[in-house]
Amino acid sequence: MKKKDFYLIGIAAALAFLSAIFLFSGRKEGAVVVVTQEGIKTGVYSLAENRELTFADGQGGRNVLCIENGSAYMKEADCPDKLCMRQKSIAKTGETIVCLPHRLVIEVEGGTDSGIDAVAGR
Repeated sequence: MKKKDFYLIGIAAALAFLSAIFLFSGRKEGAVVVVTQEGIKTGVYSLAENRELTFADGQGGRNVLCIENGSAYMKEADCPDKLCMRQKSIAKTGETIVCLPHRLVIEVEGGTDSGIDAVAGR
C-alpha cells in the first residue's frame, strides 16, 4: 500500500463517521407511540405514562407492549419467531417495532418540532 492509499482510506472513514453522526443526531425524543394493527390505527399512547398494553389479532395472536420511563418495548409475543421482542426499546421519533405475523406496528411520533416539514427543490 502506498501513502495515497492510506489518505484515501482515512478520508473514507472520516466521511462515514460524519454521515453516521448526521443521520443519528437528527432524531428527537418522541412523545407518543402510535399503534397500527392490520393497517388500521388502533391507538396513540403517551411515552410519559408507564403502562402495559395487550393487543390481539383476529386469529388468536397476542402481543404485550410495555411503556416505561419514556420508552416502549415488546414484553411478550406468541408469534413463532419473536423478532419483535428482540428489537431494542424505542423512544425517538421514527423508531419502530414491527411484528409481521400479527401485522402490528408500533411507531414513535411527536416530540419537539424542528419547524421543517419537507424539503422542496426546483
